Amino acid sequence: MGRNSGRRSVLAGFAATGLFVTGICAGVPAQAELPAFPKEPVTINVIDVAGNLALTQKAIENYRKANPTRVSRFTFTKAPAPELAGKIKAQQNAGRVDIDLVLTGTDGLAAGIEQGLWTPLLPNYAEKFPNLEANYLPAAGKMQGLAGNQGIVVTYYPSGPLLEYAPERVKTPPKTPDELLAWCKANPGKFMYARPANSGPGRTFLMGLPYLLGDKDPKDPVNGWEKTWAYLKDLNSCIEYYPSGTTATMKELGEGSRDMVATTTGWDINPRVLGTVPKEAKVAALNGFHWVADAHYMVVPKGLPPEKLAVVLDLMAFMLKPEQQAYAYDEGYFYPGPAVKDVTLAMAPAESQEAIKEFGRPEYDKLIADNPIELPLDAKGLVDAFRLWDERIGAAKTK
Repeated sequence: MGRNSGRRSVLAGFAATGLFVTGICAGVPAQAELPAFPKEPVTINVIDVAGNLALTQKAIENYRKANPTRVSRFTFTKAPAPELAGKIKAQQNAGRVDIDLVLTGTDGLAAGIEQGLWTPLLPNYAEKFPNLEANYLPAAGKMQGLAGNQGIVVTYYPSGPLLEYAPERVKTPPKTPDELLAWCKANPGKFMYARPANSGPGRTFLMGLPYLLGDKDPKDPVNGWEKTWAYLKDLNSCIEYYPSGTTATMKELGEGSRDMVATTTGWDINPRVLGTVPKEAKVAALNGFHWVADAHYMVVPKGLPPEKLAVVLDLMAFMLKPEQQAYAYDEGYFYPGPAVKDVTLAMAPAESQEAIKEFGRPEYDKLIADNPIELPLDAKGLVDAFRLWDERIGAAKTK
């Protein structure tokens, strides 16, 4: 899990299904023949650029236990999401792909789609995933639709944006963006969020502001975010620096050098479970906010030998079974976590149930029910938003 380091890139993505489907599926047969399983068990190499192994590694290991004739062992590596596409492309150019399965957020998925790195999965291998979208939770199904034929949703959550604060230092949390800005200016250096390109809470905060500020087009960061960019520039005046990942923001909140940070449901719960942030920390949602959904995907680089592809496809289908999905509750990191229907907390391991019972927040159910859930940006919008934030906001202050 890398429990306290780079746990997640998560969160943000793409919103026009046709953007990915158009052109990608052209010339692809409606369904490909499933490759045969290997005659001897193989090693499957998994790379995680989203902190997803926190939610899925136990299920992956369960597959090996259930299928010893197919898998001898799994290897697991982790990397920052911005490095993924270059790593995969270099291996493909060299004709030596040694990554068999990628666990990624929408950022890594989108970057790979843009460069044509992923094996088309649907409808080519649809028989491995019967009734796929019908089995998902509704919002997870929408996230699956955005992947075109390039990825399979494995975990999902409504995400944020939320504010997390130390109640002994913040007596009255902000209720509007204007109040947040005023608080930040009155308390310079005490509010923080991480660079959006490598932070789930950072990008969720970025994508949630256009809804809060009433911008012209929340899906168009280039031409529709005039209020958002002006607001972030103003907010920048009272922010000391932007860490390269979320973990640093949680450490600084826990240590007391920051009083308030951008967060999400999972980034609220899990660092308190781990003790990075005091249990007593509180969360606040700005009035009228919209959730910006997030998901993790399983994707397969082009270039796998057929016998390995057979195992990876079978593993992916296995990970969507309800009893394996229940592990996704974890310790609240991607709360709730499961992407498929009818996976209750009661099905999760005892330690997950105990963690959520002690550190979860009852108000989340009401916040999820009472506020709209939006899809994240499309691939082009995501790239544009990151570029513009880096150029206009974070260039001189990112560490």
